[in-house]
Amino acid sequence: MQAAGKVEIDLRKVLIDYLLLTGHKFHAPKGIGALYVRRKTPVSPFIHGGHQERNPRGGTESVPLIVGIGKAAELARQHLPEYDKKIRPLRDALEEGILEKVSDTELNGDVTQRLSNTTNISFHGIESEALLMKPECDASRNMIRFSLDRVNTTTDVHTALAAVKRSAQFLRV
Repeated sequence: MQAAGKVEIDLRKVLIDYLLLTGHKFHAPKGIGALYVRRKTPVSPFIHGGHQERNPRGGTESVPLIVGIGKAAELARQHLPEYDKKIRPLRDALEEGILEKVSDTELNGDVTQRLSNTTNISFHGIESEALLMKPECDASRNMIRFSLDRVNTTTDVHTALAAVKRSAQFLRV
């Protein structure tokens, strides 16, 4: 789930039967996730075994990764109150800068109904893979998803904007 660590998720208020969290999306170590299954909701094991876990999965738990995701969740919860206030203006500045300074670009998705840290922009006439600046950006044909986080700064946004503009100009020549 992309929203983990970015918006409040209260399972007592929202009726969710299944919730899958990917730890590295909120600074946990890579390779750990969490699955929430509401009581009495059916679940079938993918790999049989795991009597120590009431049979939902086989294998031994990785205690260091479990501790890591727990600590990351705790820290994400601490930063949640100021997360949106810090990240949304950075996202908006990056997005507006690209749309204004790079020709033939277009915002994908809803303008308001989205996470405050993410934007997806089409670069018409450019293969997105050629434009990628960071390996963690997602690309599909001529679209790139830019994701920011609480560690990003205004300087990062200006650096990214300059690099995208420079790359787009180079690729369109």
